Amino acid sequence: MVEKKPKSSLLDAVAIQSAEHLGLQARMVVEGYMAGAHRSPFRGFAIEFAQHREYVAGDDTRHLDWKVLGRTDRYYIKQYEQETNYVAHLILDGSESMKYGSGKVTKLDYGRTMAACLAYLILLQRDAVAVGVFDAKMREYQPRTDSLAKIHQICEVLSRFEPSETTAIASALSEIGRQVKRRGIVILISDLMDDEESTMRGIQQLRFAGHEVIVFQVLDPYELSFPFQGTVEFEGLEGQGRILTRPSELKKSYLEEFGGFLDRMRLGCERAGCQYVRVSTEQKWSEVLSAFLATRQHRYG
Repeated sequence: MVEKKPKSSLLDAVAIQSAEHLGLQARMVVEGYMAGAHRSPFRGFAIEFAQHREYVAGDDTRHLDWKVLGRTDRYYIKQYEQETNYVAHLILDGSESMKYGSGKVTKLDYGRTMAACLAYLILLQRDAVAVGVFDAKMREYQPRTDSLAKIHQICEVLSRFEPSETTAIASALSEIGRQVKRRGIVILISDLMDDEESTMRGIQQLRFAGHEVIVFQVLDPYELSFPFQGTVEFEGLEGQGRILTRPSELKKSYLEEFGGFLDRMRLGCERAGCQYVRVSTEQKWSEVLSAFLATRQHRYG
């Protein structure tokens, strides 16, 4: 028997194609939004003027200093230094429950797109981002960067991960809290299907440390509506086994229990002072992103 060696993601054509597709998708969504945007949607990020340099062919004409042109009749570009008060830490739940999808798009697929778009947006506005994928512990991590050229590496980290383990959201949040010494923005993308109390403690610890926390709860439409009929065998994820049942007999109690869970997570986030956004995978992410950023601009504008 020949031992199979793991494929290198750098040599895996499928992984490369997936990363390129994810990056292209992020670019299309974000630049579509930015075409009508005029200010950063994230509070705490800024750049300040550093110096001039002479214009060369290919430079972005938006950075031309017209006052200098008027005085000297020469073209100069304004250069800026980054003044980063915050770094955005994007952490994506890669646990087995995120594999669920009633259609072609799983919760993890949707979460990958969300993380890629947010990373692209943050880098496009010349700010810094770090990206991690976790289950029971942090499995993949792309350290902080402020270079847009790193977006392909970020997309590769996001696209190559395959879930197989249970989740521990609190552990992932605690790890971020230990690693990050300066205040930042922590963006959690997860279905939040974990112990509620420990999840909220993890969020509260980050808030007490001065971090802004944004929670995207990603859910499948079937989880929200439970439209199953007849006799169905449900296969549990994260070691929950299988169960054969008639969904019509469970639907009322399921919707009550699940609705209570959603309400508790929303209220817990609001009480902790963090922004909570519930997302269904049937929603267009471009529309969700636009609504989310519009809310932020209204709140902090």
